[in-house]
Amino acid sequence: MSSASLVNDRDAPLSGGMLWFAALILASANFIAVLDMTIANVSVPNIAGSLGASTSQGTWVITSYAVAEAITVPLTGWLAARFGAVRVFVTAMGLFGLFSALCGLSTSLGMLVFARICQGLAGGPLMPLSQTLLLRIFPAEKAPAAIGLWSMTTLVAPVLGPILGGYLCDEYSWPWIFYINLPIALGCAFIGWRLLQRYEAPLIRNPIDRIGLVLLVVWVGALQLMLDEGKNLDWFASGQIIGLAVVALIGFVAFLIWELHDPHPIVDLRVFRHRGFSVSVLTISLAFAAFFAINVLTPLWLQSFMGYTSSLAGQATAWTGVFAVLVAPLAAGLSAKVDPRRLVFGGVVLMGLVTLWRTGATTDMDYWSISIPLMVMGLGLPFFFIPLTGLAMGSVDESEMANAAGLMNFLRTLSGAFATSLVTTVWDDDITRQHAELVGVADADHSVQSFLESTGMSPDAVLQNLDGLITGQSVMLATNQIFWLVGIAFLVAASVIWLAPKPTRQVDPAAAGGH
Repeated sequence: MSSASLVNDRDAPLSGGMLWFAALILASANFIAVLDMTIANVSVPNIAGSLGASTSQGTWVITSYAVAEAITVPLTGWLAARFGAVRVFVTAMGLFGLFSALCGLSTSLGMLVFARICQGLAGGPLMPLSQTLLLRIFPAEKAPAAIGLWSMTTLVAPVLGPILGGYLCDEYSWPWIFYINLPIALGCAFIGWRLLQRYEAPLIRNPIDRIGLVLLVVWVGALQLMLDEGKNLDWFASGQIIGLAVVALIGFVAFLIWELHDPHPIVDLRVFRHRGFSVSVLTISLAFAAFFAINVLTPLWLQSFMGYTSSLAGQATAWTGVFAVLVAPLAAGLSAKVDPRRLVFGGVVLMGLVTLWRTGATTDMDYWSISIPLMVMGLGLPFFFIPLTGLAMGSVDESEMANAAGLMNFLRTLSGAFATSLVTTVWDDDITRQHAELVGVADADHSVQSFLESTGMSPDAVLQNLDGLITGQSVMLATNQIFWLVGIAFLVAASVIWLAPKPTRQVDPAAAGGH
């Protein structure tokens, strides 16, 4: 495809193949931004060892990106209004690629953390702006398809992140988990500008809300650090975590008061006056937290206690994404014809029932016994996310689209971070509690001990084997308990959607301020 063909009829809307090519560019941008939230998770030991840092210090590679991204996502609406959605998207895309390369070239942990902060700041606007621009370029009748494409990249990328990260670390070296972003990002930035500049909206040069910006950075940064470091520091037994919680709470209250009274807020919270948007965002936050909790717990359980390699655990969990992609076109098509509240309710209930089905898990389950429920989970995923995203964006005024997308992505991301911290802490604590209870009742008649001793095992080996059996069962009981709680959380989230009013319109492509 020549440069000339990309700029012909610059002022005419895209159509046909070019429209879908532009959609692919936008979806790719969203994909790599979301992918980088999880791609480094399994690579921390490799990175820390290579840079001469401890594994606990290496977790800052994940935390720094999450904090930076969480800060810029809610700023997207203001950035788009002041500088132009297309211009901000292209700039962020290019910078994301360059800072990814800097991550790979890092020779010290400090340099890598700095590069990850910059990468996160650039990556934050990519999620909401890719969504906003997709809705801007597609005609109204094709809006559900656009939302479906964007939704799938949002849901599949976190699943594929650890798989791809583990593969690149094993087969090549850790810098490649960052280098792969460079050609994609620079290519998307160049082609995106050529294709999308015709959709740029008039700028609104409001004054900069400096106080709101500072308060946002303070409370979001403190909250994200608290969620990331809480488990390592034993939560509120740590003065540092208490301090971060106090800063986050005071900062949030001050931010809320300031933004609701400032005439030109950095984040316009008035968008929550739309009941359809508020309920949709609440449902997304609850259901995504439950989904993320399961998504984090499953590979942890498989790798830590079921003897799975990171690659095999990744393959098992990837079935959710595979089946979600297969049924996504059906979900997108039905979103335009059926009350989206019905689709959301059905999709989230299915995910809840599958999670409750998984409470019967045992330590001797084979690969397919674990994978089949995950496949069925994938069938419900598009019916939850695609119509819900459409309902949320269809509930706001046209001029509020970018701001609404930023807030929705911010709260969804924050709910995922909260769920990760909560589920890993509760799981570890429950394993300890279950182990203590089982020690008191296991092998009360010493029959297992006698059997092991009869095989010629030493007393120490017998005790180790008994402890291994007890630990395995403790983990299984704790895991099933989490599955039960998450299953109930899905059912609660499904019920919330009925608080939303019946939608009266589909998402309008002009809703982001387009032509």
